[in-house]
Amino acid sequence: MHLSSLSRRQFLGAALVTGIGSLVTNQSLAGMSPVVRKPRATDGDGRFEPDWEERLSITVGPKTGDIVGSTDKVLQAAIDYIARKGGGTVQVLPGTFTLRNALHLPSGIRLQGSGPETIITKIASETVALSEDSDWYDQEITLKKAAGFQVGDGVVLVTKNPSTGSQDTIKRTLVARSGNRFKLNDGLRKNLWLSGKPTVSSLFPLLTSEYTKNVLIENLTLDGNRKNNTNLNGNYGGCIFLQDCNNYTIRNVTTRNYNGDGISFQICHDVKVEHCHSHDNADLGVHPGSGSQRPLILNNRLDNNNIGLFWCWGVKYGLAENNQLNGNNYSISIGHNDTDNMMRKNKITNSGKVGILFRNDARGKNFWANRNTVIDNEIVNTVANDGVGIDITGKTSDLIITGNKIFERQQPMQRTGIRIGAEVGSVKLADNQIQGFMKLIDDQRKPQNS
Repeated sequence: MHLSSLSRRQFLGAALVTGIGSLVTNQSLAGMSPVVRKPRATDGDGRFEPDWEERLSITVGPKTGDIVGSTDKVLQAAIDYIARKGGGTVQVLPGTFTLRNALHLPSGIRLQGSGPETIITKIASETVALSEDSDWYDQEITLKKAAGFQVGDGVVLVTKNPSTGSQDTIKRTLVARSGNRFKLNDGLRKNLWLSGKPTVSSLFPLLTSEYTKNVLIENLTLDGNRKNNTNLNGNYGGCIFLQDCNNYTIRNVTTRNYNGDGISFQICHDVKVEHCHSHDNADLGVHPGSGSQRPLILNNRLDNNNIGLFWCWGVKYGLAENNQLNGNNYSISIGHNDTDNMMRKNKITNSGKVGILFRNDARGKNFWANRNTVIDNEIVNTVANDGVGIDITGKTSDLIITGNKIFERQQPMQRTGIRIGAEVGSVKLADNQIQGFMKLIDDQRKPQNS
């Protein structure tokens, strides 16, 4: 029918029906995106691509491979080759590789070992004092003695800040030398004055990266040679240390014997650590660091570290699930602005002091670990006579602690199943089984705050 032959009432009715139909269609599609079923390799699209049967790869081994050797130089050469070609796989063959500097990982790389037989370790550390002042704009240092240092070494410089009295820490590489004078790969940007007693140490992470994304690390053993190295704080190093990185997967990796952290990542988002074994590190087994969003810590073993899993500052929307934590001083520690995380179905045994600690932090308006969930975990035995299964301190609030089994199978001594501090806010306790403690639940709040 032509529009001219429609009455006004017929026209309005048809328009209304058409409008409603469009509205229903639009509402049904709202919030939905088409599914990518047949991806193509498209320039600039780093999210979708085909599942290629074969990718660019290179092998490295101590005796055989595309590149032969057992140093950081050969491994880094393979990594850089793959990066220049746009990404791919570096396959590290069985053998032991001893580093004098960290391996720096670019975006879009897969660093794959050959299982437990692929071991990456490091030299023993040297620490010496500087013999000359260096200003913040300098790019060189002078050592009192330099016998243990070589061009290419990764180093950490430490000094007392002349203005604030705090400690400054600088990571650099030695790139040239004349006697005891070494040029650095970058400027200092801090004053290394002799009044601050500056030192240089041959310390570095084994694997590290900054401002990269889409990396897989798997099937490796990383050994930090702890007994022959001084401590390096987990904000600067570890067997693996990442800063400002996104979309990393660390899978089937052993990180052990580091005088510091096993795995540490700072301001890194969507990092997955799965089926790893981080053990016998001086500080932290796995360290989701400041500001990291949505970390996944799944199916790992974290043993005999000072702290097994340490949620640092502002870690949010993370999941720790199906991990086994044994023999750590503190098995799990969570604190400063670490909110909206879940710890589920973990098995925690033989903690030195505390199974799960909610740390106190009164330095700001509300710096506590609020809105976290602890569900269906098993916490068995603490070593200390006054050990605690779950210890909630400060003004921590809005916790859900349900379905956990908290058992003490030794003598009760002075041990406590769940301790709730006097200033703690809302805590939901439900369906927890608590046995064998002197105090099953020690709720120190006043009744009206319960």
